[in-house]
Amino acid sequence: MSADLNKIIKLLHPYEHKVLPFLKSCSTRTNIIKKTGLKDVEVMRALEWLENKKLITAQKTSARTVHLTSSGERYTREGLPERKIIRALKHPIDLPSLKKAAELTDEELSAGLGILRRLQAISMNKSDNGVVVEITSQGKALLAKKTEDELFLSQHFPLISASLDTADKQTVHQFIKRNIVEEHEDKDAAIQLTSLGEALLKKGLGNADVIGRLTSQMLAEGSWKSKQFRAYDVSVKVPSLTLGRKHIATQAVDYIKRIWMELGFKEMSGRMIETAFWDLDALFVPQDHPAREMQDTFYVAGKGDLPSIAKKIKAVHEHGQGTGSKGWGGSWSSQDAQQLLLRTHTTVLSAQTLATLKETDLPAKFFAVGKVFRNEALDWKHLFEFFQVEGIVVDPNANFQHLKGYLRDFYKKMGYTDVRIRPAHFPYTEPSCEVEVFHPIKKEWMELGGAGIFRPEVVIPLLGKDIPVLAWGLGLDRIISSYYGITDIRDLYNNNLKLLREAEAWVR
Repeated sequence: MSADLNKIIKLLHPYEHKVLPFLKSCSTRTNIIKKTGLKDVEVMRALEWLENKKLITAQKTSARTVHLTSSGERYTREGLPERKIIRALKHPIDLPSLKKAAELTDEELSAGLGILRRLQAISMNKSDNGVVVEITSQGKALLAKKTEDELFLSQHFPLISASLDTADKQTVHQFIKRNIVEEHEDKDAAIQLTSLGEALLKKGLGNADVIGRLTSQMLAEGSWKSKQFRAYDVSVKVPSLTLGRKHIATQAVDYIKRIWMELGFKEMSGRMIETAFWDLDALFVPQDHPAREMQDTFYVAGKGDLPSIAKKIKAVHEHGQGTGSKGWGGSWSSQDAQQLLLRTHTTVLSAQTLATLKETDLPAKFFAVGKVFRNEALDWKHLFEFFQVEGIVVDPNANFQHLKGYLRDFYKKMGYTDVRIRPAHFPYTEPSCEVEVFHPIKKEWMELGGAGIFRPEVVIPLLGKDIPVLAWGLGLDRIISSYYGITDIRDLYNNNLKLLREAEAWVR
């Protein structure tokens, strides 16, 4: 036991040396701070270290107390507003004069008059000079004695604080409303020596002036040779360091970009604010399509410029223009096409990329991972901004089987081995399909995006000739939520630090 105590004494920090002698007479952290003269944080650290060494036990305590505000402290010296008012009522007086004589603010005057009227201590009457206030016989009686509120202040706040357990809670509530007192939660700790701590104090603490840090000055002077250094316990638990890291959504984006790059795809990028022309018209979405309405799209003030191929797009919309289609009929509006909006899908990048390609660039493969925006109600499975994974393959020899192969390969790398394709409809692809994956834990199918082959009405005006273009737009946020077991998609972006710090990195 003696050897163990000697080892513990060598490990004591100077703060612990200062705190230990007072633990027999002080049982709370507050008292220890007063006795030792140490700062609150220094005592807290010392107590934590002593508890780790099993020399003390510390039980956290808390008590709710009320403390005087600056106004409350002034009222204890000068009297409450109602006291000031009846002192000033030596004769009937109008409100502006009363406010000046009692030296009150408008709020204090109003509160004081209300209380005195309830006590029937004053009367208020209209006159040619406005409202005149006059003291009553009951008011004169109040001048000779303190009100219950004033007695409460003098009894409960001699030291500018009172316990809620002993105070009149109804009166306190009224004082809080009047900004005379405010409520606090005072936290403390009840400290008790263990048998090991008792034995250590009996043995004695030895030299309290041990050195905890070697300085450059000690080395230069050589004074370190005569100093006694504190021992260090290398086995003690230390706080874990929380280092900065990427958000889990950013990690997923980086991981997905790596997948497509390894498959030979080039990355596309572009603006988040686009014209309706690129976002919708170039993709053969009719101008009366419901997706264009405000309930589905975020529009931005202003107009954008139309490219030179706008004439081709207009002709395709109105009568098909050599695509084998009849178009949508009617009159195509350049004004509608110039509207600015937050892009509703990253497919806008595919349209812009196709418009820049030459036949010598083919075959070509492109992808994008970016934010898109939909004017939807926010709930557990819908966001109004989210990530979309976009991809196109432009190849004269491409077919639907290739599309299925790319999608299966991608989702396999994302951890989903079972993928199924089912028919769907999109204005800009034919055939069109929706992609579903089988969740290995939930044991159910989950829809994650749409795909298909671009229609001639999209490809011919943009590329100049009809060549198969495989295309897909896949949701990312549901994949991320599923990966981390998040059941409410809104929790993905609520900055849950525990999740962000402890979440596994995206690895294959």
